[in-house]
Amino acid sequence: MSTVRLTMGQALVRYLCNQFTVIDGKQVPLFAGLFGIFGHGNVTCISEALEAVQDKLPTWRGQNEQSMALAAVGYAKAMRRRQIMVALSSIGPGALNMVTAAGCAHANRLPILILAGDVFANRRPDPVLQQVEQFNNPTVSVNDAFKAVTRYWDRITHPEQIISSLPQAVATMLDPGDCGPAFIGLCQDTQEIAFDYPEAFFAPTVHTIPRLRPDRDRVAKAVELIKSARRPLIISGGGVRYSGAEKEVADFALKHGVPMAETIAGKGAVTHDHPAHVGPIGVIGSSSANEMAGAADVIIAIGTRLQDFTTGSWTVFAQDAQFVSINAARYDATKHRALAVVGDAKETVAELAAALAGWKVDAAWTQKGKAAFKGWNDLLDQHQKPTNDPVPTYAQVVGVVNKWAAPNDTMVTAAGGLPGETAKGWKIKNPNTYDLEFGFSAMGYEIAGGWGHAMAKKGDGETIVMVGDGSYLMMNSDIYSTVLTGHKLIVVVCDNGGYAVINRLQNFKGTPSFNNLIKDSRVKEPFAVNFAQHAASMGALTRQCESLADLEAALKWAKTTDRTTVISIVTDAYAWVPGDADWDVGVPEVSDRPEVRKAREHHETIRKKQRIGV
Repeated sequence: MSTVRLTMGQALVRYLCNQFTVIDGKQVPLFAGLFGIFGHGNVTCISEALEAVQDKLPTWRGQNEQSMALAAVGYAKAMRRRQIMVALSSIGPGALNMVTAAGCAHANRLPILILAGDVFANRRPDPVLQQVEQFNNPTVSVNDAFKAVTRYWDRITHPEQIISSLPQAVATMLDPGDCGPAFIGLCQDTQEIAFDYPEAFFAPTVHTIPRLRPDRDRVAKAVELIKSARRPLIISGGGVRYSGAEKEVADFALKHGVPMAETIAGKGAVTHDHPAHVGPIGVIGSSSANEMAGAADVIIAIGTRLQDFTTGSWTVFAQDAQFVSINAARYDATKHRALAVVGDAKETVAELAAALAGWKVDAAWTQKGKAAFKGWNDLLDQHQKPTNDPVPTYAQVVGVVNKWAAPNDTMVTAAGGLPGETAKGWKIKNPNTYDLEFGFSAMGYEIAGGWGHAMAKKGDGETIVMVGDGSYLMMNSDIYSTVLTGHKLIVVVCDNGGYAVINRLQNFKGTPSFNNLIKDSRVKEPFAVNFAQHAASMGALTRQCESLADLEAALKWAKTTDRTTVISIVTDAYAWVPGDADWDVGVPEVSDRPEVRKAREHHETIRKKQRIGV
């Protein structure tokens, strides 16, 4: 057997460089690049290997390990899980900074390879700098924290172990049913050790993402159930987009007359004006989709994990509604008494379509969906139209940005008030141009995730980031990263004075405003941050807007700029587009406040509507 002598760090990097995939008929690296911050846990070994291959595996330096990993999540979303980024940190706090991003990738079923320095395998110098010691278990390091938020976890204590570990990590990240983050801890002394690796380990390998075919009997049962339906509804989830099944699902809906709602992750599989589309479903969804869900007798859930914001905490469906759940993941397909059809969305929908040839829903149900969606669009227009009010609403700002955006521009946002306002009000012009990170609702994802999207887009349209002032203050340093690397973003900061949407929920459940808006927090004196000046200090081009007209002018200007451009505008903290779905959150069972007691009484009516998941 032919071998080559390399350190573990060198071997790991060589392996990554020799993994490939095929996208749109073209062979490309499976690992498109690496985000890294070096410290004593990786700078002397892994960096030595990475420096030598920077033309094959480019290393991008971020400002924070969490935001680097979130950028990798954004890249995976933009590439629809077909290409992967690596996030690398030193040990201790650098590694722990990535746990939140790992949770985001895990919740969203997205691939990212996380590499973190670890303690010494030989334990000779223990405790090393940044080592957290567990008195009763010396094998534990901070990297054990990743076990809860990764699909694959390993710690390399001997250089030979990567021969078995790396292929398993890759297989996990490319498995549609088990997809998620993979973590590998790299003991500092193990990185330096040389080993005679088989040359075959580094043979160029082209990976393809498998498409799981559904069980024939389950397909037959699904066909039978769908044919029995008088009021079927499709819920199109993120799995539709990751499978590349957008056309198949849209054509299925249109051919059979089945109204098509979308989840948060599924938004963007079709354009807003697709004839079968009835809008987003759930807590931050549309009245049209929620109306159809409440009346539906069979729900065809495709590629969705049916989280509470999709289901309204399981209040938007009739108690006797039946589910056909099509999902590559058995765990997701089996939820809530569904007829589980475990399989790839594209392949499964194609089989269903063939078996349902000639079948079509009663036209009255299809027309009901169209009428409901028209009503919803009229409501959106009402809320998004400009007024003479001195402070614009989120809905108005979203409407202006959406109208200005070109079809190939991608909009990225995440936590706070913008998820609801964009899920409801952003009208998709081209498929796969919208990313709302709401599987984990990770504040701080917006700018970091936008960096990943801009990398993936390679100049094909603008990357527009819409972010609230709260998320901006939590994580903004990748404005500097994008200026340094030349990945332009257009960032629209909506400043409503704090955590306004949580203040809304707090008030709705009976508690006075407290510790959410800056003015209601324990501060010496409230004052407004000048976000334009702040972003300018990191090299961005900026404008502060006082009106919707200013915003329109600033957006027009932003198209002409050559670097990341940040536009700030004050927005109303109390005005929101209405929604119809309920949401189950804890409300105190006893309280001295009459407002809380009233909220509790109302909340009990919500829980009585919940569909029991057995």
